[in-house]
Amino acid sequence: MAFETYPLPKDLPRPPETVLVNITPQETRVAILEENNICELHIERNSEHSLVGNIYLGIVRRVLPGMQSAFVDVGLERAAFLHIMDIVEQRQNPESNQRIEHVLFEGQTLLVQVIKDPINSKGARLSTQISLAGRFLVHLPQDEHIGISQRIDNEFDRHTLRERLNALLPETACHGYIIRTSAENASDAELQADVDYLTKLWGNIQHQAKVLPPESLLYEDLPLVQRVLRDMFNNNTHEILVDSRQNFARMKHFAEQYVQGAVDKLQRFQGERPLFETFGVEAEINRALQPR
Repeated sequence: MAFETYPLPKDLPRPPETVLVNITPQETRVAILEENNICELHIERNSEHSLVGNIYLGIVRRVLPGMQSAFVDVGLERAAFLHIMDIVEQRQNPESNQRIEHVLFEGQTLLVQVIKDPINSKGARLSTQISLAGRFLVHLPQDEHIGISQRIDNEFDRHTLRERLNALLPETACHGYIIRTSAENASDAELQADVDYLTKLWGNIQHQAKVLPPESLLYEDLPLVQRVLRDMFNNNTHEILVDSRQNFARMKHFAEQYVQGAVDKLQRFQGERPLFETFGVEAEINRALQPR
């Protein structure tokens, strides 16, 4: 579910954000509010845990030249779908117009990442372009460029961040990175820790790919309650309210290890009314779902 939002003029500071984390046995819901207006809503149902971000060692079962796609088994109920435009070599050089039958063959094993969950009778959609998210960086091990979040719009800041990251990377480094918005106020030590973590993570995935059989899960992304801290916490975050005692403790432990700036922002919500009801989010969701 998405709520239409409009970007602020670039010369105005963004208002402080309040993050609401509502957890039930059935699902986790996260709402991000700016001045009591919903700007983002994320829902993860426990029975429908998202596979997006998972990395598998897949095996090509069928190549379809007419559709320029292939079916790849990754150990799920249905074979997953891989289109030629989601193969890393074609994405990096789209003008090459490679044909899938010249790139893949039946029985071939390859590293793939889920970019879209299965829907109804359709299998998951895959990409061979691997990306690994850290606290401040996204690691692109098959790429060589350094990109920067579009939300960092000051050219001097963009140049400085790129130079700082380049200085931390070994001269022989040939991997790419995207600098996330959360890196704006990160220290060199924090950036270096993220580089080290992501490099080690990629090395572990490569090792797993060598020792495990095809159709094996090599990497699983974090659940939503932890992605809140990794992906949504930033300098504009005023507070993070959590209505589950058990998950509040887990989030605090995760923050103490990986997102120390979020520790003081975390609060356990103990209001008389439910969290989403207190902040008007439940009513807004119900209005959005009503037929027009």
